[in-house]
Amino acid sequence: MVDGEMDVAASPLQLIGRTPMVRLATIGQDLDCDLIAKLETTNPGGSSKDRPALAMVLAAERDGLLTPGSTIIEPTSGNTGVGLAIVAAQRGYHCIFVMSDKMAPEKIDVLRAYGAEVVVCPTAVAPEDPSSYYSTAERLTRETPHSFRPDQYSNPNNPLAHYETTGPEIWEQTRGRVTHFVAGAGTGGTISGVGRYLKEKNPAVRVVAADPAGSVFSGGAGRPYLTEGVGEDFWPANYDPALVDEVVAISDADAFATARAVTRREGLLIGGSGGTAVAAALRVGRTLPASAVVVVLIPDSGRGYLSKIFNDAWMTDFGFLRPHGEMDVGDVLQTKVARQADGLADLVLVTEDVLVRDAISLMREKDVSQLLVTVTDELPLAAKEVSGSLSELGLLEASTRDASVLNLPVRDVADEPLPMVGVGVSVTELTRRLSTAAGVLVLDGGHPVGVLTRSDLLGFLEQRSNA
Repeated sequence: MVDGEMDVAASPLQLIGRTPMVRLATIGQDLDCDLIAKLETTNPGGSSKDRPALAMVLAAERDGLLTPGSTIIEPTSGNTGVGLAIVAAQRGYHCIFVMSDKMAPEKIDVLRAYGAEVVVCPTAVAPEDPSSYYSTAERLTRETPHSFRPDQYSNPNNPLAHYETTGPEIWEQTRGRVTHFVAGAGTGGTISGVGRYLKEKNPAVRVVAADPAGSVFSGGAGRPYLTEGVGEDFWPANYDPALVDEVVAISDADAFATARAVTRREGLLIGGSGGTAVAAALRVGRTLPASAVVVVLIPDSGRGYLSKIFNDAWMTDFGFLRPHGEMDVGDVLQTKVARQADGLADLVLVTEDVLVRDAISLMREKDVSQLLVTVTDELPLAAKEVSGSLSELGLLEASTRDASVLNLPVRDVADEPLPMVGVGVSVTELTRRLSTAAGVLVLDGGHPVGVLTRSDLLGFLEQRSNA
């Protein structure tokens, strides 16, 4: 029998923080500098969000904002929700989380596994829209008695948690040798909290924000990326641009490919936001000398993305993979574009408020038989921003039956969106899908890039047979 106390935590809350660091020797083998990952995946909830979740709840209790029986309500991409759910389980609170519909289904499932209620809202709406996940969270907070919304985007305890824990850990673990810190920017808590601490220790440390291409931090409008848990469509109060020396925009394709590469080459299962951060760190590291030490923060595990990033069928359907040795949709689209006089893909769209008569005029002008109905006319589009479709035959039949249809907005008469296929889908599968649909919308890297019809497929097959 061994004397003394056992080395056992009293609760999961005591396991938050003190996460390990590991050298990415394989993925960074072509770099002269050191590339080191801070693995936030070892927190009880599997992500860096456990840190601010605990800090925000404890601060709310001190301020009297949370009392026994209270309900915590928060819009989340999943990880903050898990952190809050763990803390709530230990402290006796109920949780309601609001999520956007672009999140992986397993993220919703895990929150429900913790006993939380989950409300799912559309992605392709403005933050001020009543159905957005920000607006929905505000409404639920107003309607729910004894509720508290931590508001991770403006709650100062979010960056404070990283200033007091994550930053000091990185400094101590690298013995003060860190020269560059790379992390995704979302709520601004991690990049601002860690950045402030490291710059106080050494003003020469460069802080780099890894951002999905299209997010506001890298100059976009907050669309149309698919990467989850990072990037924003507004400027969070917790993001301090004065602490960020450089913002590196990373495409969904590069983020997902990097996440898969790190997982397979390093044996570290990381998510899309981690892929974004590592891709940015690799880009920064290519210009650095051997004396540089680049620390990249891995915010969460890839376990929440198994149905997407690590699912070859999903990656192919969204145009991120072209796995077939045989002919594929990309070949058919390329042939179609080459045969057209203007050399452009057949992607003609109208927004939901355009009148039917104007949509018909556009069809005639562009000499197309299909139009996409979208929530925005800004390109590139995201797949979820396509809300419907219009066919020449359908519009003619509707307007012949009732001429007043011509003055309606297209949202009132639009058909369902065209079935979507990735550029890597085989011609055999394309043939099967066109057997039940007049046309398909082609995705490349998650973005619609063209429409293919049965006529296009026949033209491609004819050309191949004559080659």
